[in-house]
Amino acid sequence: MLRLYDTLSREVRPLTPLRTGELRMYSCGPTVYRSVHIGNLRTYLLADWIKRVARAQGWRVLHVKNITDVGHMRQEMAERGGDKVIAAALAAGRTPREIADHFEEEFHQAEAELGIEPADHFPRATDHVPQMLELIERLLASGLAYPVGGSVYFDTAAYPRYGELSRNTPGSLLAGVGTEPDPDKRHPADFTLWRNAEAGRQLMVWDSPYGSGFPGWHIECSAMSMAYLGEELDLHTGGVDNIFPHHEDELAQSQGATGKTFVRHWAHGQHLLADGVKMAKSAGNVYTVADLKDRGFDPLAFRLLCAGVGYRTRLNFTLRSLAGAERALQRLRRTAADDRGRVDEEAAMGLEVGVRAALERDLDLPAALAAVHQFARNRSHSAATRSRALRRADALLGLGLDRAPVERIESGPWFSVASERRQLRSELQFPSADRARAELLRQRVVPEDHPGVTTYRRATALDLRRGLVSSPVEVPDRRREPDRREISVSIVSGPYPQDLLRCLASLRRHQGKHSVEYLVVDNDAGPEVRSLLAEQSEHDPALRVFTADHQLGEGAARNLTIRSATGRAVLFLDTGVEAQGDCFGPILQALEDPQVGAVGRWGARSRDLREFYDSEEIELDAIDGYCLALRRERFSAIGLLDERFRFYRMLDFDLSLSLRAAGLTLRRLPLLPLVLHSHRGWEDTDPEERERLSRLNFRRFYDRWHHRADLLIEGAVGR
Repeated sequence: MLRLYDTLSREVRPLTPLRTGELRMYSCGPTVYRSVHIGNLRTYLLADWIKRVARAQGWRVLHVKNITDVGHMRQEMAERGGDKVIAAALAAGRTPREIADHFEEEFHQAEAELGIEPADHFPRATDHVPQMLELIERLLASGLAYPVGGSVYFDTAAYPRYGELSRNTPGSLLAGVGTEPDPDKRHPADFTLWRNAEAGRQLMVWDSPYGSGFPGWHIECSAMSMAYLGEELDLHTGGVDNIFPHHEDELAQSQGATGKTFVRHWAHGQHLLADGVKMAKSAGNVYTVADLKDRGFDPLAFRLLCAGVGYRTRLNFTLRSLAGAERALQRLRRTAADDRGRVDEEAAMGLEVGVRAALERDLDLPAALAAVHQFARNRSHSAATRSRALRRADALLGLGLDRAPVERIESGPWFSVASERRQLRSELQFPSADRARAELLRQRVVPEDHPGVTTYRRATALDLRRGLVSSPVEVPDRRREPDRREISVSIVSGPYPQDLLRCLASLRRHQGKHSVEYLVVDNDAGPEVRSLLAEQSEHDPALRVFTADHQLGEGAARNLTIRSATGRAVLFLDTGVEAQGDCFGPILQALEDPQVGAVGRWGARSRDLREFYDSEEIELDAIDGYCLALRRERFSAIGLLDERFRFYRMLDFDLSLSLRAAGLTLRRLPLLPLVLHSHRGWEDTDPEERERLSRLNFRRFYDRWHHRADLLIEGAVGR
């Protein structure tokens, strides 16, 4: 019997369908205004594994997964008065239907790539507005909803059980917390069932008894699930971020309208993190299935990676961990492909039984996967037995173990590069031959040189990862080693090769006799930057390059250089900075003062930690990271930078406050001969996205420091 953790009861209990032998399950599907990312897909993998186990038990599964093609009525959309699908359509010059169709097809393709079996029904929200209006009428008739100015709201105060799923009660909720701010509401926790169309809105609008408008997000799922599964569902799946407000509101309106138990079992999957932060577009750490394929990975390696961690546990995704999963997947496929010898049916069946038993225990995927790996390594079984066992167990795991482990290489433009490389090697021009090899690798071809002959194979994700870095922990930590240079310059490069070249050239031009090392992170900046850094490092041993395999957050990228630095001081510079004289001498001299925590050319002050203003004063509350220098030993005392800060300026200010909390001062050096050109990475970001990123970073900073206004030079207002 399959047992799962139930979010409502807070316990692991048997999944018992209302109708014997039939599981009716509903999953919150995608909102089709942009590409689905692998964080979303981890949740859909949860539903897929449950379905596989249920079918193995002999149950018939009826699965519904909705397609939301009307935008979420969440706080940020209510504030802007917009709809995400409409905004995306207009930006792309297409109709909402066209853009929804495009991303819906992309979603289905992504699921297929991950071995997720399709649901029985994929209802679209726009096709079920009549059912939504009917449900709203039932809520109005029962006194659980009220109309205001063409909109309709659910009255949470009239439903005493509101909050039982999330443990958020109406009395504990403040305006704007988890709900959209709206003066027409009776209580901040009340939520929209129907939204009156704002003036001028012509797309995605329907007539209703309350006026022209469109449905709220939550009512969509209730109406669509009931339309296909009835008023009582056996299982509802989603991500933990759906629990509140979406599933809480869905539960209240559904049970309020019918008087029946809406869902017998709620299953929620935990977040997928990337670089320690929840995967989200606003964090700049989103990956799609297409991104993984572009980097040479088999998408099913991601499925295997997810299987290595319980579904109720957060999973920190990195390309390095995915490479490990890819290696394990290929190893299992090689074992499954070898069917030599006789099959021991009893042993093969034993693995399948063991895997199923593990999955029936609250979907214990790590235990199931461990059993598979152990069986694959057990040489006491014949190759054919291991092959048969793995393929049977894979019906539950969905890893595609029946696929060939290595794809055959195809002909193509790489032929001419390979020919050139052979000629260069025959002429003993090995540096040029190495560059040709790098070009072959870029074309996903690996040459393997043997005595008298060279063979070629398709590059794997592991081949493509050589020389790349995923995380600061992959480089040696030299913080406690003796100083070997006067100063280490830390530069994180985006896709602006000319800015990087100008910055490096100006520093070298005015370096004089100072002992300097340059630590540059190629932050997935593109082929031009990579080529530039390869050329520069070839002629300058003081330049050390770290090539990131994806776009690291600013905190993680800088930590790469901090761990690797050997200078007495570390100087962070933006590529928009150009030196017009010796900046190293003044910085090193200022840092001789033991009371000085950091120095820089630009900085800020604050009165309340909420707002910072640029300051021309010498003593500062914070130094801007365009130019920020401190003694390397400080990082042994205060620790590395907080890698949850994926963007600066608040990363710089967090570091600054850490130094002030240690009793140190921050000093502006107004005469440093530096010029700041455009900060292109910031200026090229969409203004709305900039605002979102700033808000996210500030919230993290303020949560940490809001109670330490005593660290400010001026102190808090009103003190």
